[in-house]
Parts: sequence; C-alpha cells; structure tokens
Amino acid sequence: MQNETDNSQTQADNPNEQPPARFIISEDGTEVTDNKTGLIWRRCPEGMTACTDGCIGIPGTYNLADSLALAKAEAKATDKAWRLPKVEELASIVDMSRRDPSIDTDIFPGTPGAPFFTASPDGSLSWFVSFYIGKTFSEYSEIRSHVRLVRSS
Repeated sequence: MQNETDNSQTQADNPNEQPPARFIISEDGTEVTDNKTGLIWRRCPEGMTACTDGCIGIPGTYNLADSLALAKAEAKATDKAWRLPKVEELASIVDMSRRDPSIDTDIFPGTPGAPFFTASPDGSLSWFVSFYIGKTFSEYSEIRSHVRLVRSS
C-alpha cells in the first residue's frame, strides 16, 4: 500500500505531477479535504490553532453538550457548516497501521492518542473514536473528551 503521507507531501510540493492524494491540506493549513469521503476536516483538534507547520497549543476536552455548542459557535463564526462527525466519519480517518495516535500526524498534527466525540448517540451514551488504538466505543456523554470538527464539501 502506498504511503498516503508521502503522496500528500509530494502533491503539496508539485500538484501537477502526482496522482491525487487522499488528504489535501488547505493552503493556510487549517483544513484537510478527504478525497475518499468528500469530507472537510479541521486539521487540528479543537483548542489548538492551525498554522502551515502544524498545530500549536493544547487540545481541549469537552463534554457532549459543550462539544455541540462549540461546533455551533464555530459554524456561526466562520460561516461554514462545522459539526461533530458521525462515528463512521471519524473512524474513516483512523490509520490502523499507527498507534498512539492511530492517525497520520503529518496530516492531522497535534492529535492525542485519546478518545474523540462523535455526534452518534447510543441511548444515554455517546460513541467515541479512540485515536490510541483506532477503535470505537460508547461511554457517558458527560465524560470530557477531544473534538475534531467536520463539514461536507
């Protein structure tokens, strides 16, 4: 399997000579377009600030109510339809060949090997994706966790 990180880096340097990469980082380094799913991700976990070289700061933790409010506030502030991802969407960026974190950190820097909220309810629980080992699980919605926002293209 071709290393997507190498492919993405090459594409960023010379986009006319390489086949399309799965992940494309925006010019300002704040967003990542997933060419496989069509989704656009915030490059950094919430609480961090994106820059062209990666992310700075410390990823925040939130309960479900705060996570939903954060997504709504970001959507309003940026005039982009940011939201919490569905469990299947967030699981789609897991890289099972990696651990702690189980995600490509060249594409998604600053991602801790920890659980991230999804917008998928499970009764009184919520579904999470753990970027420690890349698995999904459900837990109480009041547990504080990390957030990565997404929007449709």
